[in-house]
Amino acid sequence: MSASGFIWYELLADDADAAARFYGAVLGWRTRDSGLPGPGYRFLSTGEADIGGLMALPPGAKARGARPQWLPYVSVPDVDARVAAIAAAGGTVHMAAADIPGTGRFAMVADPQGAPFYVMAPIAEGPSLSFLPGRSVHGGWHELHTRDWRAARDFYREQLGWGTALEMDMGAMGTYLQFNAGQGAAFALIGPRWEKHRAV
Repeated sequence: MSASGFIWYELLADDADAAARFYGAVLGWRTRDSGLPGPGYRFLSTGEADIGGLMALPPGAKARGARPQWLPYVSVPDVDARVAAIAAAGGTVHMAAADIPGTGRFAMVADPQGAPFYVMAPIAEGPSLSFLPGRSVHGGWHELHTRDWRAARDFYREQLGWGTALEMDMGAMGTYLQFNAGQGAAFALIGPRWEKHRAV
């Protein structure tokens, strides 16, 4: 299968207004109303580019233990087929596939070890401006700390087409992997299990 890349980011925050002020002060990001259905979804922008979304953590998700977090969107050609394949491979479907008018079809899933992300088939053509390595205040790197790096490697290779660009034995700290999503640069990375961090 062809490799899937990162196309959007979303921040779920306890206090969306406070988050907007924080990222505005630290990174210079602006916020504006998205015009999309749903309560208070805002776009995060830099220059002329919308690079992510911001919304309050839904009360229902918070009641189920969800915490404030950044979530990436990964492009796929067929959301429904990919969701079914992820579920069959031991992943979890947190939000069934649905359409966003004028934007595309998406779903929220998690890998078998619990790391959440969205899959999306966007309507718009052309490259995303959200992930631009080397461009200031755009997405530039991703890192996943996981309990079982071999299982994670196999899952993302099978489900998203990511190939291993570098595999580094770091001794007691574990194995460090870099993935290539077919865009000419190793950008998705599965890190070792650092014992001082909580694995997802």
